[in-house]
Amino acid sequence: MKKEIGPEESKISGGWIETEDGFSKDETYNRIEYLTENYLEKLAVDKSGWEILYRAPNDGRFWVKWFPQSEMHGGGPPELKVIEANEAKKKFSHG
Repeated sequence: MKKEIGPEESKISGGWIETEDGFSKDETYNRIEYLTENYLEKLAVDKSGWEILYRAPNDGRFWVKWFPQSEMHGGGPPELKVIEANEAKKKFSHG
């Protein structure tokens, strides 16, 4: 598993693998969990509680963890995507 985010990456999408017992997390889903728990710096949560803002320590880029398949249980697998600083300020300032 790649434990950092490379400069060429701008979106990391997790997925599920169908198994005999249902579904399990794919390698990218596990990587997103690792990155958000051990690598990225958590900065803010949006008003809905479904989007979380992070900053990458290697290059300072802002990343949002969100769940693009909202129709699925728990929002489906997570995705990390780069977000511009001005968009992050607008989306994550609660005042």
